[in-house]
Amino acid sequence: MDNDIPYLLLTPGPLTTSRGVRAAMQRDLSTWDIDYNAIVESVRRSIAAIDGSPETTVVLMQGSGTFGVEALLGTALPRDGRLLVLSNGAYGRRIAEIARRLEIEHEELVFDETSLLEVQRVAEALDDNPGITHVAAVHCETTSGMLNPLEAIGETVTAAGRVFLVDAMSSFGGIPLSLDSLHADFLVSSSNKCLQGVPGFSFVVARRAALEATDGQARSLSLDLYDQWREMEDHGGKWRFTSPTHALCALARALEELEEEGGVAARHARYQDNQQRLVAGMCELGFVPLLPGEFHSPIITAFLDPDDPRFVFPEFYDQLKARRFVIYPGKVTDRNTFRIGTIGHVFPDDIDELIDVIRDVGRTAGFIDS
Repeated sequence: MDNDIPYLLLTPGPLTTSRGVRAAMQRDLSTWDIDYNAIVESVRRSIAAIDGSPETTVVLMQGSGTFGVEALLGTALPRDGRLLVLSNGAYGRRIAEIARRLEIEHEELVFDETSLLEVQRVAEALDDNPGITHVAAVHCETTSGMLNPLEAIGETVTAAGRVFLVDAMSSFGGIPLSLDSLHADFLVSSSNKCLQGVPGFSFVVARRAALEATDGQARSLSLDLYDQWREMEDHGGKWRFTSPTHALCALARALEELEEEGGVAARHARYQDNQQRLVAGMCELGFVPLLPGEFHSPIITAFLDPDDPRFVFPEFYDQLKARRFVIYPGKVTDRNTFRIGTIGHVFPDDIDELIDVIRDVGRTAGFIDS
């Protein structure tokens, strides 16, 4: 661990960043300056290259990942469009809530939080509802740590002639994927997830023709994805409104570090190693993962609270934080869980140390015997 980091963030983002990423923010740049806009363009090119699909374009949007999701939904759906939301967790439900707030006609196909999205049910829903024009789904549902089978879902959606929108917030840059592999037209992610930058903006990777078709559809001024893209395209990386300059510089450095690490494949391998060590160590201590192993993503893992009155999550959290490890509370609606992330500037040795700390904390509290 870097000794200048007070906490190691074992969360799905914001997450622990490298010294280099933090150092990249130690400069002030004008949003109108040609040097800054050149950095913007380099970031857009790098993100497009990570995707690698032909005719791919990238647009950056101020705000958190949810801002990006809302910008995408509010721009991609025409007034006479109808959205099918596939939901098996809190972030699928959030997509449906955004659609409701924007008064987008939509339906929600709900699955249990511990069940994968099912291709057959999606195909049946599309057959039964010919008015559906767009389908939205979450790739890695961090409510549970579930990695949904979007390759098969996307193939079904595309074959049915619908537009596929993917929330790849917690997977882009950490799991090999692309618009082509997911059969998607748009995917949205954020600077502070697997790319290992800092919070400040989200981004949408789109097929150029699909994005061009959204001209004039946006339901918002500031979250007009098409107009934002058009400004960046026509003016060499310029944003329409004040942009997060420091966060952008951080991501530019983070993208360099991703390449230095060996690209997405190498980062995915590290994340997998982290997550597998975590699960093995936690199971040895008697903790039980919420999901079966074959459903796990390498991003975050939910564990059931021990059935022991001596386990009190706020106390457990505080004890780990005092030892520099910050984890995440649970978000599953009907089970008591907590979550531990394995992404960011986090390495196998950090996970091994975490397991040792949890063992010590659990023994002291009395809910771990080993």
